[in-house]
Amino acid sequence: MGFYFYIVCCFLIFFSKVSTAIDTISVSESLTDSMTLVSNDESFALGFFSPGTSNNRYLGIWYHNDPMQTVVWVANRVNPINDSTGMLKIESSGRVVLQVQNTTAVWSTNTTASVQNPVLQLLDSGNLVVRDEKDSNPEHYLWQSFDYPSDTMLPGMKIGIDLRTGFQRRLTAWKSWDDPSPGDLTYGVELEGGPEMGLWKGLRKYAMSGLWLGDRFSGIRDVRSNSIYDYNFVWNKKEAYYIFSLKNKSVLSRVVLNQTESVRKRYAWNPENQAWDMFSKRPSDDCDIYGLCGPNGNCDYNKLPICQCLRAFSPKWPEKWKSSDYSGGCIHNKPLNCQTGDGFIPIMRVKSPDITNLQVNKATNLKECEAECSKNCSCMAYTNLDFTRGGDSSCAMWYGGLVDIKQFQSDSDGMKLFIRVSASETGTGSLS
Repeated sequence: MGFYFYIVCCFLIFFSKVSTAIDTISVSESLTDSMTLVSNDESFALGFFSPGTSNNRYLGIWYHNDPMQTVVWVANRVNPINDSTGMLKIESSGRVVLQVQNTTAVWSTNTTASVQNPVLQLLDSGNLVVRDEKDSNPEHYLWQSFDYPSDTMLPGMKIGIDLRTGFQRRLTAWKSWDDPSPGDLTYGVELEGGPEMGLWKGLRKYAMSGLWLGDRFSGIRDVRSNSIYDYNFVWNKKEAYYIFSLKNKSVLSRVVLNQTESVRKRYAWNPENQAWDMFSKRPSDDCDIYGLCGPNGNCDYNKLPICQCLRAFSPKWPEKWKSSDYSGGCIHNKPLNCQTGDGFIPIMRVKSPDITNLQVNKATNLKECEAECSKNCSCMAYTNLDFTRGGDSSCAMWYGGLVDIKQFQSDSDGMKLFIRVSASETGTGSLS
């Protein structure tokens, strides 16, 4: 009886050891092609994989319990491995190196600080970090994969800019399902005149969120009432970034760029059918495409044609406009006369114009903002905003043509904008 009890105990001890997830490797250890690291709560795994029909091997992170092995991060995006000799190591300096045949480095990290006992750990958040073995303070990480995202944004990840150093965190789409090398579709923070999030195709603006209004983006429908995630945009002297968190950690959600479809999609995990359901996408409709209606045009998806001229404006090229060529945009019905005094009319529930020609000044109220805009004959629109909801009011003023305006129907969406027109269009000269 004692012998059998001893055998059973040994078996249980052995089984518990092999079934315990290993989430960390130290300097004396390595990760080979046949091995994986699994986060402590078994949400994520780190290992080698081959995407789609490709035979190339990449080091990546994926959802551990997802039968489709949905990859959220790739290390060697531009340097694939063509055999199974890949090996991941962490050096005593804290530098992480991915080698082939134990010699050639195909990917490595840059670390500027050193610690006595560095370890590489896969966290429950999906973040791969280098830290001191005895220090788990996130502010002391030597390196983290969340700073170098691939095509996927996870809860707790910052997409934005460190304003002190200029360091940017942006999403970049895979080139194709079989090729995780960077495509030309990217997503990140834009701060040309005010804060917004933008999708770019190469060097071309593709779909912009509109200004951050302190609680939402002017060009995106209000989604705060959704049951899946909360979000925020932080903008201060140190950094500017977008971040989201899960309302219920059992309901997974991720944001991913799709190069083939040219969209940014948000997915939520459906445990019943073990698949990812699409929750939202950008662009959501044609009116999200940057500058579709040209200068001073207003894109309204509920009208035909979807491109309309702003109030007190008409098409610059009427014949082209009739044939759905809106590139010329719209011009004032009546010429401006800055010297004798123009007026301003309000337009409601709209996405803010492109921030390229935006200037932000301090102003305590709309009257002050109108006065500032009136002084400059090139100022075509203004509004009064509190970007951070901190009580500091700002006057946002646009110069030149107003590009990328979108019309919303709900009072909870969009913003109020005052646009410059001839005084003869307003009667009193101002409606603000």
